[in-house]
Amino acid sequence: MQKIKPITLKLVLMLFLEFAVWGAYLTSLGRYLGNIGLGSQIKWFFAMQGIVSIFMPTLMGILADKKMEAQKVLSLCHGIAGVAMAGAGIYCMNAGDAVQFAPLFIMYSISVAFFMPTIALVNSVSYNAMAKEGMDPVKDFPPIRVFGTVGFICSMLTTNFLHIGGVAMQDSYTQLISSGILSLILCGYALTMPACPIDKSKKNESLADAFGLKAFTLFKDGQFAIFFIFSMLLGASLQITNGYANTFLSSFAADPALANTFAVKNSNALIAISQASETLCILLIPFAMKKFGIKKVMLIAMFAWVFRFGFFGLGNPAMPGVLLFILSCIVYGFAFDFFNISGSLYVEQNAAVDIRSSAQGLFMMMTNGFGATIGTLAAGAVVDATVYKAAVPSWPKAWFIFAGYAFVVAVLFAILFKDPQKKQKVAA
Repeated sequence: MQKIKPITLKLVLMLFLEFAVWGAYLTSLGRYLGNIGLGSQIKWFFAMQGIVSIFMPTLMGILADKKMEAQKVLSLCHGIAGVAMAGAGIYCMNAGDAVQFAPLFIMYSISVAFFMPTIALVNSVSYNAMAKEGMDPVKDFPPIRVFGTVGFICSMLTTNFLHIGGVAMQDSYTQLISSGILSLILCGYALTMPACPIDKSKKNESLADAFGLKAFTLFKDGQFAIFFIFSMLLGASLQITNGYANTFLSSFAADPALANTFAVKNSNALIAISQASETLCILLIPFAMKKFGIKKVMLIAMFAWVFRFGFFGLGNPAMPGVLLFILSCIVYGFAFDFFNISGSLYVEQNAAVDIRSSAQGLFMMMTNGFGATIGTLAAGAVVDATVYKAAVPSWPKAWFIFAGYAFVVAVLFAILFKDPQKKQKVAA
């Protein structure tokens, strides 16, 4: 049996902590906001993650490339993010039943602005550490990255089952304090990672090169333009269930017959099935890519979003309706992983070498930046119209609207996007 290198264990812990920070609140924040009367403001909290993803990863990436070693930038970002998120939780604790939107949102926004760049920074720090140990990132990084998802799941389950002061963390501000503490731990731990080099050879490069703007020339290619547009349209689905699934499940507590069901009392644990599915689906991708090709794998992801939303609309916490909730969580792995990873491979295989990294950044900007922001705000408008401001609130109506949107996007993609493998055969 091959001996595990010490750096592998260090990277496992770093990835575990990185996503544990996020898992502490991402799927349960909407539930807490609903409890304190800020349900109609949920959309702004999740839209902010998309807004900062448009520019903050690029700015912190430039800082890591030119001015400060990447592991130090990672530490700096987590330090600021941790203080701001813990501060948000402490504010809520002191405010009690009088939490105001503005101060909570400002501290939260500062935190996510510095957290979102760390998702890319931990990859940079990991690849650098592996290179120094002679490890192969393509072969050795995926098993390490899985522990990030494990950290996310563990953090979710802790938030679900741990009660502080007789109140579950998923219903309390303590989830924000927990996330802040984990961030501060990683702030210190990041400084123990191997030093990353600073690239001083690009000091005189153009502004377009520095910000990866040359990748936008890919829009001149018709198929790339279609791909990026649909990346944005699909990205609109990414944060909908993160923002509203837990709030939706907790709404059944108003029905005495359903208030004590597992799905209502342990909604965060139920949603954790989504992340478990995500872990397993990563392992299916090589087979799916070989068997079906990129376009079909992308379409599987798109139609999986239809089922993800549709099952939420059809289900309920009692048997057998809760089985539909479970199915919704299972298909999430296909919806999330199959497009993100196959889309990344499409960019890798079809973009020119000199703009390949920038093209990957553009792909993430379209999905997690513009797409997630627009989608979250639009979803918030739908939920306001069908739930919070409706004469007769109807969560199923909201989920069916989301499912209908995902269906239309999938059908249009099937019609407009050409399979790159088929395109290559015709050219040959």
